[in-house]
Amino acid sequence: MGSGRPAVRRGTTSVAAADPRYAWGPLLVLDGDGSAYGRGGLVVEWEARTVPQLVEWTLQQPVGAPPLNRHGQPADPLVVLTAEAAVRLGLPERLEGHEQRAGLRLPEDHPVVKQVVRAKWKLTRRGFGPWARIYRSAKAGQRQCVQLAILPWGALDDRSWPGVAGMEAADIARVLTVYADRVLTPRGGTAVNGLELMTSLRPPTRAVRDESGAWVSAHNPGSLGTAPVDPAPPEVPSEHPLAQDWNNHGFLDEEVFGWVRDVELLSGEETRQPYVIGLDVNTAFLAAASRTPVGLCAPEHVMRPRFDKKVPGCWLVDLSHIELDPRLPNPFTPHGGRPEGPAWYETHTVAYAVELGHNVEPLEAYVRPVSGAYLDPWHDRLKAALLATMEDLGVTAGLDDAAFLAAMEHVREGDPGMRAVLAAIKGTAKGGIGKLRSRARGLTYVKGERWPELERPTWRPDIRAAIISKARVNMHRKMRHMAGAGLFPLAVLSDCVVYPARTASVLDLLPYTGSGKPLPGAFRLGVAPGLVKVEGVQSMPWAVDLMEQGGNPAQLIKGGGHDAVWDEGE
Repeated sequence: MGSGRPAVRRGTTSVAAADPRYAWGPLLVLDGDGSAYGRGGLVVEWEARTVPQLVEWTLQQPVGAPPLNRHGQPADPLVVLTAEAAVRLGLPERLEGHEQRAGLRLPEDHPVVKQVVRAKWKLTRRGFGPWARIYRSAKAGQRQCVQLAILPWGALDDRSWPGVAGMEAADIARVLTVYADRVLTPRGGTAVNGLELMTSLRPPTRAVRDESGAWVSAHNPGSLGTAPVDPAPPEVPSEHPLAQDWNNHGFLDEEVFGWVRDVELLSGEETRQPYVIGLDVNTAFLAAASRTPVGLCAPEHVMRPRFDKKVPGCWLVDLSHIELDPRLPNPFTPHGGRPEGPAWYETHTVAYAVELGHNVEPLEAYVRPVSGAYLDPWHDRLKAALLATMEDLGVTAGLDDAAFLAAMEHVREGDPGMRAVLAAIKGTAKGGIGKLRSRARGLTYVKGERWPELERPTWRPDIRAAIISKARVNMHRKMRHMAGAGLFPLAVLSDCVVYPARTASVLDLLPYTGSGKPLPGAFRLGVAPGLVKVEGVQSMPWAVDLMEQGGNPAQLIKGGGHDAVWDEGE
């Protein structure tokens, strides 16, 4: 196989990137007929017969993307293999069992793995699975690394990338390129991408000159650094080593709402309403990430501290005495019931108790005096990606409520590729937060042992807790303002809340001021993170019957199971 750059096929066009080093775009999608598809309709020939040949060829082409931060590294080129392309390279068309178990990979004695090793290339610890990273040590300061995504092995699962794996190669290239341009070049599942995006936007190190004038690597201020930091004992999951001897009022339980109002608390007027309407908060975790200070240092243990809402941490405090309207979920517990005695809470939860007018006297705390808005660039990039993709689907910011609802009616009929990009962006935001506390897994894991994810600086359950706490508080605050207008929820699950309604139109449900503006502080319609859209409409008898049976209307109002809170998959 020649090593020169193949010519673009006649009759096709190439849209050059601003940087000629990446003129073909961030990725190529290879088909079995020898065609490789890139940015803007680009089609070129590829002739590799082995994976090492493909890696060598790819590194000679203008494929990749510039760094997202001036202290970061350029994105490695991504090569996406269709089933036919995988077979042409000697790979099995299917990786048996990947549908049932994540983490499957080719065995070390597979011929393709042996080819890679003989050619002096390396595989990461993930091995040769659906997302295989093949690399050598940097040469002349340039990374030598190619990421492979193997479609028939489930690299693009249908939940995060609906319909994409079944598209034509050219359409796959278009969808993934849009995502790469707006978010980052995919490196795994959307949860993995969410975590990788944090690090790409806040690299752990930067180049500085030492006293002799030589360039050396140093900590990048505002980042999480390169070394893992153990959390405080109450912040860890039950299998963590720090949890094994911990018996101080349990663990931090900052999770999303899962609450249903007692049917006995429904008024006659509410039960006479013919409808119930579910409101879904757009990317609630993403909205909560904006301007949220998180710890940038190890936790410090303090006894009898004075509460400070500006200090990230967890606080042992008794909030069980606080009386609240039972028609609203209690904001201090995920189940919405009154807490029992002292418990550990994240800063935002305790601050909300103060906001409601209550004194708090923490018994002890684990605080992080060094903090910063680590997730701000992550929030800003994902928000911009979300808004740009919704605009592609015909829903723009600034629409009035009626126009917004009309535009949303047509989203399902919009470009399937852009709908897939939208799903992937949402999965990236939700999954990235979930990945901050990846749980131990595997049949061989023994409770109390460390697991691999604990060795990365981004294993930060305290940051996850801060985002979920703030999202839950944000939601309760809006429910409280709705209650001020006489509207009380029937049920809440994660980012969906269900209200009784006199008509099937959300315009007749949401409160407005005398001038026709949305009531300040209450839920309001819109496309931006933190605003709401309609999740579904059902009848009041349907909702009451479900509540009496112990079900949650917020879970089923859309007509199916509610989306999982996050995806921690690889």
